[in-house]
Amino acid sequence: MQIRPATKNDVDALVALENRCFDDDRISRRQFRHLLTRGHAALFVASDDGVLIGSLVVLFSRGTATARLYSIAIAPEARGRGIAKKLVERAEQEAWANERVWMRLEIRKDNDASIGLFESLGYRRFGSHIDYYADHMDAWRYEKALDRRLKPCLDRVAWYEQTLEFTCGPACLIMAMQTLDPGTKVSRSLELKLWREATTIFMTSGLGGCGPYGLALAAHRRGFDAEIWVNQQGVQMIDTVRSTEKKEVMALVQADMESEIAALDIPVHFDVLGVNELEAVFDTGAIPVVLISSWQIYAELSPHWVVISGFDQHFVYVNDPFVDYDEGETSVDSINMPIGRGQFEKIARYGRKGLRAVVLIRKRKAA
Repeated sequence: MQIRPATKNDVDALVALENRCFDDDRISRRQFRHLLTRGHAALFVASDDGVLIGSLVVLFSRGTATARLYSIAIAPEARGRGIAKKLVERAEQEAWANERVWMRLEIRKDNDASIGLFESLGYRRFGSHIDYYADHMDAWRYEKALDRRLKPCLDRVAWYEQTLEFTCGPACLIMAMQTLDPGTKVSRSLELKLWREATTIFMTSGLGGCGPYGLALAAHRRGFDAEIWVNQQGVQMIDTVRSTEKKEVMALVQADMESEIAALDIPVHFDVLGVNELEAVFDTGAIPVVLISSWQIYAELSPHWVVISGFDQHFVYVNDPFVDYDEGETSVDSINMPIGRGQFEKIARYGRKGLRAVVLIRKRKAA
């Protein structure tokens, strides 16, 4: 038996193996071709006397240190020979070579064989998906640190998926509020209310996103303490807008927010919170909502909000409200995303002027 990288010549055999192994959720011929040519995926096959008897697909998250085991298929007659284990071990080696130190995957809750395999390989269960598969079966979520020194506790911060392209900020605020108050009623209606309250930004096209002042005010109105850290004074993100009329509107809206912030005595610091400072405030119970540039993760020149969910010696972990379904991702790829501490310092800024913005959300102090 041989374990090797798949090639385009394997596509027919890969499709045939999918059809033999699965009734639903199959990878199509077109998807296999795409996976074989894209830069952030790897495919491996197991063959015996030239006959393909197993396959595995692993996806590499862009801009983070996570890999995701997307699919594994073993021919019925070849099961029980340890082929799946060898494929997984080969995928882990590839992930490590691509500087990914976490592997994640989903497993059907009724697939006892796979559950046993991955738990024997050191994977830990950290969540579930309800009604995940085409036949409505639920899925367990598993992960493994490929570097044994990495053992962060990452069960503290809630996760919420944004439902619209422009609501990353409100989705992050929902995560922070639900973490601090589990009784917070989460809904799309709340997401849109928060967006209406917090938006100040005109994009070059489409609807605007939210700035730190608006997010802080929305949190304060709902009974939370908010603290704003920005490294620049003046109208935020205005350098990405060309229209004079839009710039005037942005300035007026922000000026109104600044007046309300001053009246409510919400702290505003014109300074930078680095990774070490963010870790320190996180340890006190604050939930940092951080502005990043999405270029290095999603190859898009747009501002994006994420929530910090934990730290360890090597990584900052974030909950990202966006799930890139076009790239085959699921929510497992957006929860506790590990980003190198140095890398995080680079992406936690936006625009030509390098705007850095953090909104710290805390439980309201007793009067």
